[in-house]
Amino acid sequence: MSNIPPILLVGCGRMGSAMLSGWRERGLAPSMAVDPAPDAARMAGPDLTVVADASIIPADFSPAAVVLAVKPQSAAEALPPHARFAGKAVFLSIMAGRAIAGIGGLLGAEAAIVRAMPNTPAAVRQGVTVACAGPGVSTPQQVLCERLLQAIGVVAWAEDEALLDPVTAVSGSGPAYVFLLAELLEQAAVEQGIPAELARLLARQTVAGSGALLAASTEDSAALRQAVTSPGGTTAEALKVLMSPDAWPAALSRAVAAATARSRELAG
Repeated sequence: MSNIPPILLVGCGRMGSAMLSGWRERGLAPSMAVDPAPDAARMAGPDLTVVADASIIPADFSPAAVVLAVKPQSAAEALPPHARFAGKAVFLSIMAGRAIAGIGGLLGAEAAIVRAMPNTPAAVRQGVTVACAGPGVSTPQQVLCERLLQAIGVVAWAEDEALLDPVTAVSGSGPAYVFLLAELLEQAAVEQGIPAELARLLARQTVAGSGALLAASTEDSAALRQAVTSPGGTTAEALKVLMSPDAWPAALSRAVAAATARSRELAG
């Protein structure tokens, strides 16, 4: 039995592929995907037909949701061919920075749109997504979008669409910040004479294990940090550097502000 109704997936990139895998795990009804990339065809199966152009979609195909997973810069070209589904399906957009009003301008006044911001841990079903329902989205449509997003992790809803810009900067871009930490920790280990292979193992497992501990703990992150930090010890000495006013606190604040500003620019 299928728990996920027929879906039209527009864009089979990394996030679109992650969502598709999650839906398949939950039972996906016969669906379709549109992506001109030659390697998109490898995603086809009994539950999914992949076509290169929207014009090839059969006239009788009636998806419950159209998931917009194309790059935001491609929206003006990629979205209008799917306007024929407005008034029938709900549109679930995971395009960073693209506002509901702008998406509606490309799909027509009848389009019911949910804008969402997932992140790349969705690939291992550990993502976090914040979603915002636009005007005209019915309760059943919102419930359907939540089911689609729950297949890749945790879902939260925001009533104020403006929050999606800082959300993009924090959780959408956030995995890159964590990967950078692992990258820099590995480099620092090598600088201290640790062999490269061991440095890589230490950095990756320390970041991954700390994340798992954070997820399993009921304590906040500050308390967990303090538990590792013995007064006058090695960790305290390192944190004097990292937590100085011009180091991590200021840098991360500037980074998130810059990403938020860019998200707003993409919205136009």
